[in-house]
Amino acid sequence: MKIILTNDDGIDMPGLEALNRIARAHGDPMIVAPDAAQSGVGHRVTTRIPIPVARLGENRYRVGGTPVDCVRLALKVFAPDAGWLIAGINPGANLGSDIYQSGTIAAAREAAILGCRSMAVSQYIARDCPIDWDLTGRLAARIIHLLMQEELPGGCYWNVNLPHPLEARVTVSHRFCPLDTNPHRYVFKRKNGEYLYEGTIHERPRDPGRDVAVCFGGEVSITCLSL
Repeated sequence: MKIILTNDDGIDMPGLEALNRIARAHGDPMIVAPDAAQSGVGHRVTTRIPIPVARLGENRYRVGGTPVDCVRLALKVFAPDAGWLIAGINPGANLGSDIYQSGTIAAAREAAILGCRSMAVSQYIARDCPIDWDLTGRLAARIIHLLMQEELPGGCYWNVNLPHPLEARVTVSHRFCPLDTNPHRYVFKRKNGEYLYEGTIHERPRDPGRDVAVCFGGEVSITCLSL
């Protein structure tokens, strides 16, 4: 089975390499990823100018476009018979309303639009705690294996957020849960005629039992999103 891998952080990021190692246990991975960071671009597409693509090796393509451009090229040109598309592993959570600005989530959404099973995987980052990509990869591998066995209705895709920090000897549970609909808490500070966004993800509002609270509470949040 061919598995397309992409992200919104760039082709050389450690989260994508961790995902590549995981995918090898399930099939034949193909990386089609942006040449530079595209975080926060949402579902933006390129339609009016050419999209540069460099083939870096067998099953590895660097794209001068957005995450959704990568998915379209992957499923329309490079591997239209792919069985799965997985986006990530994003360094930072994509919870609640984040799904509308996230390029990682947009990649999984575009795959669902094109009829391919898909999921997005993100690693929440706790304050002042770096990511241990080995631990993140091990937990992600377990969840990805689980979700590949689950039934996924047409027009739907999985959104996975891993809690943080992770500990080697602690087994992390997972929970299927709905999306939190609370807005972020932020302000704009004015300085010299310009406005600067100021907010923090860690204290964002949340409802019990929804994805933000589940992930921040130390469990893997798994949400089935639909078009």
